[in-house]
Amino acid sequence: MSSATILVADDDRAIRTVLNQALARLGHDVRITGNAATLWRWIADGEGDLVITDVIMPDENGLDLIPRIKRLRPDLRVIVMSAQNTLLTAVKATERGAFEYLPKPFDLRELISVVERALSAPATAPVDEEEAEDEQLPLIGRSPAMQDIYRSIARLMGTDLSVLITGESGTGKELVARALHDFGKRRSGPFVAINMAAIPRELIESELFGHERGAFTGAAQRSAGRFEQAKGGTLFLDEIGDMPFEAQTRLLRVLQEGEYTSVGGRSAIRADSRIIAATHRDLQHLIRQGTFREDLFYRLNVAPIRIPPLRERTSDIPALVRHFAAQAAKEGLPAKMLDEAAMERLRRYRWPGNVRELENLVRRLAALYSQEVISVDVVESELAAAPAEAPAETEASTGEGLGSAVERHINEYFVQHKGTMPAAGLYDRILREIERPLIVATLVATRGNQIKAAHVLGLNRNTLRKKIRELDIPVIRGLK
Repeated sequence: MSSATILVADDDRAIRTVLNQALARLGHDVRITGNAATLWRWIADGEGDLVITDVIMPDENGLDLIPRIKRLRPDLRVIVMSAQNTLLTAVKATERGAFEYLPKPFDLRELISVVERALSAPATAPVDEEEAEDEQLPLIGRSPAMQDIYRSIARLMGTDLSVLITGESGTGKELVARALHDFGKRRSGPFVAINMAAIPRELIESELFGHERGAFTGAAQRSAGRFEQAKGGTLFLDEIGDMPFEAQTRLLRVLQEGEYTSVGGRSAIRADSRIIAATHRDLQHLIRQGTFREDLFYRLNVAPIRIPPLRERTSDIPALVRHFAAQAAKEGLPAKMLDEAAMERLRRYRWPGNVRELENLVRRLAALYSQEVISVDVVESELAAAPAEAPAETEASTGEGLGSAVERHINEYFVQHKGTMPAAGLYDRILREIERPLIVATLVATRGNQIKAAHVLGLNRNTLRKKIRELDIPVIRGLK
């Protein structure tokens, strides 16, 4: 990489010194200033190949400089640094045309890497200035883990790439999905959410793709599905790991071909929505079990975002507590504060229910306790009364999980046929649900040897082959 002239603007003398020394050692000509006016004069005079600027400076906000720089010198790259480590700062920097946003305190090696990318990247078309967002922050926290999420959102907001959000229950996956929509290019369209775990399995395809009049018993009129409702906007598929296998196949076709047909329909309908999926489950484990399509996983996992559990971002707890307490006060509950010992106790707690559990605790403290400042004793008593953390899902729990699944199928079956005589076929339906993962797991255990698998299962080899075809069991890589 050849030497370049780099313009640095930051009101912190120590940061200016560090950047000057580090960039000069790489052979660059570095010019430093503590104000925006001098930086702008250099830029207006045609100086500099790259700009590194702070946001808060004594005479002007660095973000406000970016649109002017882009109008005057569209190819001049701008790297933004800020101690205001919020999603809104990252989004504003990206919207206004910054090459990259780095939160303070920054890692010097990362900054040098960004500088190298900025100087070697090809020229791009000028970026138009967009109106500043004045909405309240949708996400709370300034921990390094949250900074990574903010930057991911900022990079993805101008695209239509499919996003897969993973994280434990209660971490705020839907909030991230809404932020991607609200700050994205489809923000003027609808945000439509559907929870796969909350819809009876027989109704999911109708819910997603809609149905025509007379498509099935009780379909008295045409009904638009979620894909149609989300036209021009974002479709959020929550708990995608609970989607039935048959519906996964139809969803895959939509992602591959960009169109779908309603239940009972014949004409193809063009899909026009961004897909964001979320799950708290390990999809790779479900793929190995044969209950989630591997090809669908790769279609959804174009841009993955992992939401950290609260125990990995405990430095954000004070800000979250203040936010939830303020929300509770707006809703009419008494205003509360926590003393330092109480806050420290919250930082040491494991938070099996994550941010949702913390929010519920703050509301409970506001509603049930008269003191304005909550002590550590009160917090201790509330945490002691909290339910124990549920054990992680393991292979040993398969039997209990299977029983729960059977019970759920039976409940859904009778809900679907409420008020009428249930149709026959419950036994075959549940058998199909159990049979497929059983065969897949046996094939995995026998390394794909169908003769051994048939022997273990007590099936004729030809019967096993027939079931593999009928159940559309995918080829598992590495097995013969």
